[in-house]
Amino acid sequence: MSPPVHDLLGVGIGPFNLSLAALLDPVGDLDAVFFDQAKAFAWHPGLLLEGATTQVPFLADLVTLADPTSRHSFLEYLRAHDRLYRFYLRERFHLPRREYDHYCRWVAGRLPTCRFGTRVEGLRWLDGPGLFEAELTEVASGRASRRRARNLVIGVGTTPAVPGALAGALGKDVFHAAEFLEHRERLRQAAAVTVVGSGQSGAEVFLELLREQPGCGYRLDWLTRSAGFFPMEYSRLGLEHFTPDYTRYFHGLPGPTRDRLLPTQDLLYKGIDVETIAEIHELLYERTVAGAEPPVRLLAHAEVRSLEPAGGRWRLAGRQWEQGRDFTVEADCVVLATGYRDGPPACLDGLAGLVDWDQAGRYQVGLDYRVATDPRVTGGLYVQNGELHTHGVGAPDLGLGANRAATIVNALTGREVYRLPRRTAFTDFGVD
Repeated sequence: MSPPVHDLLGVGIGPFNLSLAALLDPVGDLDAVFFDQAKAFAWHPGLLLEGATTQVPFLADLVTLADPTSRHSFLEYLRAHDRLYRFYLRERFHLPRREYDHYCRWVAGRLPTCRFGTRVEGLRWLDGPGLFEAELTEVASGRASRRRARNLVIGVGTTPAVPGALAGALGKDVFHAAEFLEHRERLRQAAAVTVVGSGQSGAEVFLELLREQPGCGYRLDWLTRSAGFFPMEYSRLGLEHFTPDYTRYFHGLPGPTRDRLLPTQDLLYKGIDVETIAEIHELLYERTVAGAEPPVRLLAHAEVRSLEPAGGRWRLAGRQWEQGRDFTVEADCVVLATGYRDGPPACLDGLAGLVDWDQAGRYQVGLDYRVATDPRVTGGLYVQNGELHTHGVGAPDLGLGANRAATIVNALTGREVYRLPRRTAFTDFGVD
């Protein structure tokens, strides 16, 4: 018996592919299915800290910025859970991160196209029928099956990144910030804890550890190779870098120009929100009343070069790169808030020879998020949150997720299912 054939097969069900599934829900003439190996939807479960919020307003849900009337909007979620008045009286646009996760779980549970507990093992292109074929495995039972589709969309998201010099130390006492909540009890028992990295995740982990420090009694160090603990750009005109206008502008730049530009834009999306910085500073201020000196240190310009066991503890060896001086720090536990990386998933290996990679081995992605492929591949291969190098800093931003998904829907159907705005920013980023 031939495998089932779909119009679209999605690999991964994070917020971006979930957005696409939700926007495809009312499109009756397109058959789609999405697979994820996880048992259920989960959005950064190791960082769902009490008090932590999303960094974008609630309108940046899965659908609203493409279709405010969708039955999968955050406001509809609030109505379904009798939370509209509570949210209204709260008078805050940014959601608790745990609520955003629950909202996404609610949407995923309403979409029969989302199939969890199934891993995509491999993908290949079949020239004869002109279809993609996916090899699948049900995680619980090990049962294998196949599905075919005219189009593919890769939405596997990013994975925790750990510098090579530190990766060998990973274990129960050295771990990425993405696993913070899993190791919380161990951290509470430590005598010294070090956090490495000063993005939003690093700041949230440090703040949580700082809150609990008086009851746990550990020493707390926070190291960053950056020049300081800086806030993200939150000015209204600065945020226009996260609009479709800027995406189009950035995509139209020459590749070498884009590559030069991205490293200069870190504080547009890699800094710390001002409320987190303020709360950290307030706690530190209060704890130094009457000359008290809490066992806390924040060290900037600090590049950690090695992490080695030392008498039952861990010794971090680094260099203050402005002074050119070496230093060491000892800790019982080390939390590596060293960011995330994107890249093609292993299941794409069977298609690697048909993808038109750029000189750096990255996808070449069109403005409609379709990856350039060998002409023999007549189906569309689309990517979500794997196009930072071609579409700019908005690629991982939740606020552009619905617009990107709507763009893909229009490309798949060959018609304007969703009307996309022609002008979204006051800034002219270039000249005609």
